[in-house]
Amino acid sequence: MVVARTHAVALLGLTGSMVEVEADLSAQLPGFSIIGLPDAALAEARERVRAAATNAGCPLPQRKLTVNLSPAALPKHGSGFDLAVAMACLAAAGELSVGSVAEVVHLGELGLDGRLRPIDGILPAVLAASRAGFATVMVPHANASEAALVPGIEVIGVASLLEAAIQHGGRYEAREVEPVAAASVNGTPDPVSGDLADVADNEDAVEALLVAAAGGHHLSMIGPPGAGKTMLASRLPGILPDLDPEAALEVSCVRSLAGRAMGEGLSLRPPFEAPHHTATAAAMVGGGSRLIRPGAAARASHGVLFLDEAPEFPAAVLDVLRQPLESGTISIHRANAIASFPARFQLVIAANPCPCGKDGTSECTCPPNSRRRYLGRISGPLLDRIDLQLKVPRLSPASLSIARERPGLSSLEARGKVVAARARAARRLQATPWRTNAEVPGPWLRGAGGLHPGGRVTAALDRSFERGGITMRGYDRVLKVAWTLADLAGADSPTASHVGRALYFRDGIAR
Repeated sequence: MVVARTHAVALLGLTGSMVEVEADLSAQLPGFSIIGLPDAALAEARERVRAAATNAGCPLPQRKLTVNLSPAALPKHGSGFDLAVAMACLAAAGELSVGSVAEVVHLGELGLDGRLRPIDGILPAVLAASRAGFATVMVPHANASEAALVPGIEVIGVASLLEAAIQHGGRYEAREVEPVAAASVNGTPDPVSGDLADVADNEDAVEALLVAAAGGHHLSMIGPPGAGKTMLASRLPGILPDLDPEAALEVSCVRSLAGRAMGEGLSLRPPFEAPHHTATAAAMVGGGSRLIRPGAAARASHGVLFLDEAPEFPAAVLDVLRQPLESGTISIHRANAIASFPARFQLVIAANPCPCGKDGTSECTCPPNSRRRYLGRISGPLLDRIDLQLKVPRLSPASLSIARERPGLSSLEARGKVVAARARAARRLQATPWRTNAEVPGPWLRGAGGLHPGGRVTAALDRSFERGGITMRGYDRVLKVAWTLADLAGADSPTASHVGRALYFRDGIAR
């Protein structure tokens, strides 16, 4: 008997590993076993494959079938191996071309009626197959358009097991079947960001938003209800530049793994995630008992993660963001595996100044200790990682009148300024591995970057550091913001005025 082989992909986070699926048919009592560390869903493929093959019109022989998934030590999860198992078994039985089956990567779940059902994570799986040197993948019909987003690989979309078998030389009578449609969108669509011109007369807030977008900086906003914090945060994605092809592919891979709708092509706009304050740590960074899914922070990579009413989030949930803010990655450890997701997002947090939100007015009933405890829920180490810390004032009738008479900066105009500033930074950093000011480490800024401590340009910042008003991490982040201000102004290097303005933006939260 011939041992037939084909391939599938095991995903761990966004990392795909090629799995060789071997099938052997022996002259023993009828049976079907799958070995090679399958989970419960994959072990159940025995029943799905046999029933699907019978109902599709290409039944498996009533003999002993053994399917091995290699490497055996690699954990394998989910029902996406069904098509590969079925193809290997039919090839081992002599019904299909062994050579044809071996050259194709098969991905998809089988229904009992023999139709192929779409699966999550097709894009990262096909990308892994392409990087491993495979030229052809076979996927469910509903996943074909998503799989085709990977350049340089042939995608064969099939509606049923019978159609897949015929593609590999099976001598069966073709039948028309209705393909299984893609599942409905998991989660809500991205919100419309609106136009920055809608922001009424708040020049400091608009400037802070421009700086955040131009340098990739994190932003916090403290202000009373109705001051426009949520409006400002929702405008940030609209003034960010389009994603480059590599970032767009990574964002789409995360969306695919999360089960989100993909659209017709790679989305070039940055994502926007705004989890509710009841979110758990697993919902924030990702997790799962078997299949590890990306959380809000991973889905916001290359975009914006907005935490409205930040003090209402559990402290443990906020603090899980501290390590991703530094490293740009999320690593989720399990007993037998480590899954990694990208986490290069811009964090934007918004909060009221006190529990009642009326701080600074005669209507506020919060005692001083209550106010301190409320903002104290956002830990100092997390705040220290936020470059721009802004106080957003309450709007007045005069502000609304001025806004009507003098329209503000539009999102289109703001994006033009941001793109120009990022291009200036990229040219300056072209000999380094960084492209935005927020990515540049402090030692480089204080060395090759030219902003040496003790000079005239950094005098105000040095005094603040000596008085203990700012930490060493905060010192470096002020320098990063100063460079972004210089890029927006078209200056060759930051001046004392830029450093002073950056220090002002650092002083927004209750110092």
